[in-house]
Amino acid sequence: MRDVGIIGIGQTAVAEHWDRSIEDLAVEAITEARRDAGTDRADALFVGNMLSGELAGQENLATAIADAAALLPIEALKIEAACASGGAALRAAWLAVASGAHDYALVVGVEKMTDHLTDGVTAALATAADADYEAGFGISFVALTALLMRRYMHDHAARREDFAAFSINSHRNAALNPRALYRQPITVADFIASPVVADPINVLDSAGICDGAAALLICPAAEAGRARRTPVRIAASACATDTLGLAERADPLVWQAVAGSARLAYDRAKVGPKDIDLFEVHDAFSIVSVLTLEACGFADRGSALRLAAEGRIALEGDIPICTLGGLKGRGHPVGASGVYQIVEVVQQLRGEAGPAQVKGARVGMAQSVGGSGSVSVTHILRA
Repeated sequence: MRDVGIIGIGQTAVAEHWDRSIEDLAVEAITEARRDAGTDRADALFVGNMLSGELAGQENLATAIADAAALLPIEALKIEAACASGGAALRAAWLAVASGAHDYALVVGVEKMTDHLTDGVTAALATAADADYEAGFGISFVALTALLMRRYMHDHAARREDFAAFSINSHRNAALNPRALYRQPITVADFIASPVVADPINVLDSAGICDGAAALLICPAAEAGRARRTPVRIAASACATDTLGLAERADPLVWQAVAGSARLAYDRAKVGPKDIDLFEVHDAFSIVSVLTLEACGFADRGSALRLAAEGRIALEGDIPICTLGGLKGRGHPVGASGVYQIVEVVQQLRGEAGPAQVKGARVGMAQSVGGSGSVSVTHILRA
């Protein structure tokens, strides 16, 4: 397998893009990534998307985007892995380039969610759960996550306000990111007063509905030196899965897919949690951040809340997370989020994160999670 580098990044602002199509957003991000790389070469296009059929009425999305971006007749495929679709698209592209099947591959994650009322989006997101035994009985994705949070609070004597530090951190960092949707800092009092969505999850626990696209251009490390920008190496790419339904797991608070993909990535990159300078966590809900930090070895079981309370997840802490706002602060256009995470790690490793820059960042990790921890894709990048 060949070493692979990221030579170009692009992203749209995360917003409510009511006047733009899903293809428009994807083309903007792709154009920026190619300009950043200083090359128009592309042998294949991998599109991370979850809901284009449900919300945009457009399947065969990769071909539609290839056409709109004037990329025909290259190979173009849509990759779907629920909310991990963006990370899965990069993994598919990495496999293609590392194996020698292609030399230059474009990755774009894109989602258009705001053209529908909340009920319609909630129903679409429920397709990431078990259709027969979860969604089929009317339980929403948020409600499933609320069950996890309530169980965690019971097992570890945690209070609702103990989770506030995660949202506060994400909003603090998003305020430093001009592409983020929620750029307003929040306080513990704001968190406590936030309306409940599915008890005990409140609005400020949850990533918002939005639109956006982010893109990458990757190529073999041997070619990357010719690019306009210094490449960032993909040191590891890994994926693991767990049961789709929560009820099928021996312990719902042990996220095997998250732990498994992180373990594989650590092994391939020859690093451990202490070697990671920043971690882009899939913080769709604050409880997801908690379970992820514990599953990936950054905190012992039941101790992730203390990690946040001590400020260790902040930009100046020993394991900064969600450094440009994460899903909570930047926004969570679901199929695009995994690619946004990689774009942001690249910015950090290039030293281009502005006021959100993590000092001395050399190794970054990003993890996309689909469903209730049922699929996880982890990437580790090196400057």
